[in-house]
Amino acid sequence: MSLSKLVAMNLRTVRQRRHLSQVTVAQKAGVSVSYVSMLERGQRTPPLETLETLAKALAVSPLDLLQNAGPGAASRRRAASRRG
Repeated sequence: MSLSKLVAMNLRTVRQRRHLSQVTVAQKAGVSVSYVSMLERGQRTPPLETLETLAKALAVSPLDLLQNAGPGAASRRRAASRRG
């Protein structure tokens, strides 16, 4: 899967799980709604700074938006490593 498609899938999944609209994410991240829409459709790939801003707006790690294991995987791994 391409990086843009992976980011698109993870961004949409996290946004929907958090019950946030594209408008809300766009406002929190300081980007346009059309840009969020393009990202979610895999038409654009965000620069690292924007990826970090989007992750903060969604309250996840930037890795959660990049990893193939699905959103939340990096957070779960960090929590598990602290316990063990």
